[in-house]
Amino acid sequence: MRVISGSARGRILEPVPGKDTRPTTDKVKESVFNILQFRLYDAAMLDLFAGTGQMGIEALSRGAARAVFVDRAPKAISIIRKNVAAARVEDRAEVLQMTYQQALQKLQGQKFDILFLDPPYGGELLNSALNAVESFDILSADGIIICESSVEDTVMCPDTFSVYRTYQYGTIRLTALCRKEENE
Repeated sequence: MRVISGSARGRILEPVPGKDTRPTTDKVKESVFNILQFRLYDAAMLDLFAGTGQMGIEALSRGAARAVFVDRAPKAISIIRKNVAAARVEDRAEVLQMTYQQALQKLQGQKFDILFLDPPYGGELLNSALNAVESFDILSADGIIICESSVEDTVMCPDTFSVYRTYQYGTIRLTALCRKEENE
């Protein structure tokens, strides 16, 4: 796992030990950043299920102003901190060890231009997180939400968002959402 582009390009990132965290593949990560390329500069990013921190670190490396990394697992938080330090982006990173609900409550009132949601596949965790994002109203007016899921998972779009695009890479689906008025 490595940073693909920007100021930390080529930096090797540590994985979270064990099998509880599934890092985003380079192919999918490249696709995410192709989607985000014109939105990254000076953006605020929130990664609600950060795992290794690679997505937020990539965003910071490519010019995002700040990134908030959220994970509830102590092992993941430790690795995120190591990876953020290795990429030399600590001054623009905030790492929160808590559930996504606690993080959204803590961050209420702030606005993020990019939200990345990659919870464990299966179940309703992704849809619960999307509903929470809607109720805490943390997406900026022209912001974008990128959801990584299994192709078998159903992404239920909350009322104030619409699906901008979907992409499929083997068994992985990326769903890009934005506010309804932005997509119309």
